Amino acid sequence: MKLRGVFTALVTPFKYGEVDEDALKALIDFQVKAGVDGISPCGTTGEASTLSWEEHEKVISLAIKWAGHVPVVPGTGSNSTKETVELTQIAKDLGASAALVVAPYYNRPTQEGLYLHFKKVAEEVDIPLILYNIPARTGVNMLPELVARLARVPGIAAIKEASGSMQQAADIYRLTGGKLPILSGDDNLLLPLMAVGASGVISVVSNILPQRMKELVVAWLDENDRKKALDLHTGLMPLCNAMFVETNPVPVKEALYHMGMIEKDVRLPLCGLSRQSSELLTAVLKEYGLYRRE
Repeated sequence: MKLRGVFTALVTPFKYGEVDEDALKALIDFQVKAGVDGISPCGTTGEASTLSWEEHEKVISLAIKWAGHVPVVPGTGSNSTKETVELTQIAKDLGASAALVVAPYYNRPTQEGLYLHFKKVAEEVDIPLILYNIPARTGVNMLPELVARLARVPGIAAIKEASGSMQQAADIYRLTGGKLPILSGDDNLLLPLMAVGASGVISVVSNILPQRMKELVVAWLDENDRKKALDLHTGLMPLCNAMFVETNPVPVKEALYHMGMIEKDVRLPLCGLSRQSSELLTAVLKEYGLYRRE
């Protein structure tokens, strides 16, 4: 598969505390019809940290079934290397196209520990691995030198870079000779990151505007239309900011609720938006013509 384009960091819809399979199917159908390049369930946006192993398996299996020809790249990371290997193997056995593996959180391993962790997963499971660097969530930053070292490990196929640092993304591109695909993990930095070598995005915003995100990536990567890409990128900024007015995925799930696609449900310790944040989100959705509850 090509690790290029728009991959949607899919939410996990809940109803009465359980995975809402009907809503999940509708979300996937929406993404497939929009022409995204892949979907990524069971990641940060999919509330993976509160999904049981059985729910992980269910969501991954259903996503693969309903996505059809569209690649499915589930999150399979854990702060335990053993558990990461086991969950990644489950994803492979179910037919996933690749696996998104977040840096181990809470443990705060050294750069050498991170290297050994990812190397072990790559050696144990024969599936393309996308490294996932998100220091704000994990407490550790995968430095460019580490990423370049890992890029030489067979099976490691790309990185989702969500450090928020343009310099770091540029250094990864430089140190890997542009051979390791870089996928933006921040919607609001997508265009700048493509300017320094990124080949796409694993996106939160594409849950609600997949076609617009696709147009942006195509304008930059395929059409070489810099003005169109800039206009699309800056035009999306209010929506990108609204999706992170509080902790992801609470705002995007409320947005999908107002679009009539899912319930608002998130799992504790996450909770619904404050009144102020909800009012801000509603105003932005109305601005983009996405509010359907009236």
